[in-house]
Amino acid sequence: MSGFENYTREAGQLDREIERKGVILGIDWNNEAQVRALAREALDCKIEAAHCDPSDPQERTRIELFGLAQLMLTVMKESARVDMHTHGGAAWKAFAAALWAEYELRQGRT
Repeated sequence: MSGFENYTREAGQLDREIERKGVILGIDWNNEAQVRALAREALDCKIEAAHCDPSDPQERTRIELFGLAQLMLTVMKESARVDMHTHGGAAWKAFAAALWAEYELRQGRT
């Protein structure tokens, strides 16, 4: 059984947190170049290699945002298993699209 039973509620909560983190980091979710750069950082991030200084709110927020991205992808994957298309709002969609585009670029599938 999945840990996400109410996908719509989970997506809404994640979307709000993604938006909040974006405000803290100054992310313009309509700026494709900025969001793509963020997606590259997220794909490159290895938490065990990260030197996250808990006293630096920007750095901590960035790592938290990357964690939310993982949860976002998990919600989409889990809901797809039960034939449900789940997504959040504009920030979610922009970040998800950038993550997929960067992933496919790395796989040579542009």
